Amino acid sequence: MELIVLGSNSAGNGYLLRASNGETLLIECGVPMKRIKEALNFDLSRVSCIVSHCHGDHASSIGDVLKAGIPVWSNAHTLDEKGVRLHYRANILVAGMTCHIEGFRVKAFDVNHDVPCHGFLISHAECGLVLFLTDTYYCDYTFPGLNNIIIECNHDTDIIDNNGTPVFLRDRIIQSHMNLKTCKELLAANDMSSVNNIVLIHLSDSNSDQFLFRREIRELTGKMVHIAEKGLKIPFNVNPI
Repeated sequence: MELIVLGSNSAGNGYLLRASNGETLLIECGVPMKRIKEALNFDLSRVSCIVSHCHGDHASSIGDVLKAGIPVWSNAHTLDEKGVRLHYRANILVAGMTCHIEGFRVKAFDVNHDVPCHGFLISHAECGLVLFLTDTYYCDYTFPGLNNIIIECNHDTDIIDNNGTPVFLRDRIIQSHMNLKTCKELLAANDMSSVNNIVLIHLSDSNSDQFLFRREIRELTGKMVHIAEKGLKIPFNVNPI
């Protein structure tokens, strides 16, 4: 399995999980369709898409994705907000529901954002069990048996305060995105013994420090830690290679 990052910030988010047989899961479609097609080498034949929520940096290309023949799974609010609920390739994904998408199995769960939003547990024979978690200030669950983790680490509250961020913006960020401290607490609460990769996503352009974040997560977990940036490609397998 390979993880390909198409974008991972407020300008647009998109991630590809591509299996050796061509099965591909697009997680989020908040980047231009042209970029998605290029990353897929214009082969859309075995591609499916899941979307966490309706905000533009995660879902702006949902209509184009559907028009390109790629089926999409998301919550009803997202499909309604984007005006695609009645599209025949659009599928409602309910929290607690597990769907089988080619060789991928996806289970959605609710997270804490300012609009209805899902996290995902994704499993495949090649990558094992993957946690995908973004746009939430807290997670109510722990997840046994993880092999790979894709998790938001958006900001550090000290950096926000030192930047003199306006109170209304500070409150919105803190109440809708995961900070470094909470990210570390969540990772510490989970069994990390079988985890191969931790990918930190959706870092704030002005309120994060990727070097600090990578170092502290690596020191906490002892795992390979990556910062998601456009163009990142890494092996994403159930076992280390």
